[in-house]
Amino acid sequence: MATCQSSLRSDGIDLLHVYHQNPSIKLRNQLVQLHTGLVRKMAHKFSHQCNEPYEDLEQIGYFGLIRAIERFDPSQGYAFSSFAVPYIRGEMLHFLRDRSTLLKIPRRWQELYNEGQKIRKELAMAWGRPPKDCEIANLLQVSLQEWQETKLAAQNRMPLSLDATVVHYVDCQITLGEALPCPRSAVQQQQEEERQQLQGAINQLEEKPRMAVEMVYLKELSRKDAAKKIGTSPMTVTRYLQKGIQDLMCFLQPHALSS
Repeated sequence: MATCQSSLRSDGIDLLHVYHQNPSIKLRNQLVQLHTGLVRKMAHKFSHQCNEPYEDLEQIGYFGLIRAIERFDPSQGYAFSSFAVPYIRGEMLHFLRDRSTLLKIPRRWQELYNEGQKIRKELAMAWGRPPKDCEIANLLQVSLQEWQETKLAAQNRMPLSLDATVVHYVDCQITLGEALPCPRSAVQQQQEEERQQLQGAINQLEEKPRMAVEMVYLKELSRKDAAKKIGTSPMTVTRYLQKGIQDLMCFLQPHALSS
C-alpha cells in the first residue's frame, strides 16, 4: 500500500512538471483525477459542518483544484497538496458566502413580520414568557405555516453581522467575516505566487549570473563582496548581473502575459 501511494505521488509530481512545461486540457484532467482525494476530503469535512450538499461542495472544490494546478510551479520544491488546499477551501468558502446573499420578500410579508414582532414583545411583557409561533399566528389571523415562512424570509433578508456564523464546525465555527475575501490575504497570496515565480526563474539562470543575482539583490552584498565570493572582479559581476536580469525578464514574460 505504501509503495502504491509513493508511486502515485511520483506520478503526480512528474505530471505536474510536464504540465508546467507544456500545459494542456488532457494533462490537467489527468492531474485533477490524481488529486480528487484533496477535494473529496475537504467537501466531506464541510458537508458535515454546514447545510450544503456534499455533491455541490465537491463540484465547487474542483474549481479550486484546477486553479491550483494552473498556478503551481513544481520547480520550487513545494508539496502540491499544501499549495492546493487553500485554493480548494477558498472556493468552498466563497460558495458559502454567496449562498448568504440578501433576499427580497413581498411587502405583505414584511408588514406581517413587523406586526408579528410587535405582538411578540407585547405578549412577552404581558405573559412573562416568549409567545409561541401558533399564538402569534392566531393574533395575526394567518396560518402557522405562513407566519413561519414570513419569519424565515425576513430573517434571511436581514443584513448579517460579520460575526454571524455561516459554517458550523464540531470544534469551531467560521463567521461571515472570515468567509469574506480579505484584501490583505489576497494580496499576500499574490505576492507569494510572484515570489515563487521569481525564485523559479532565478533557479533557471546559469550558475554565475544566478550567484551574482542572489548575492547582490537577495543577500544585498556589494558588488565588491560578491566578486570575492564568486572569485572574479566587480566588473565581471556587473556583466553577470546584466545577463541575469535580461534572462529573468525572458523567463518571467510568459507569466506576465498569462496573468
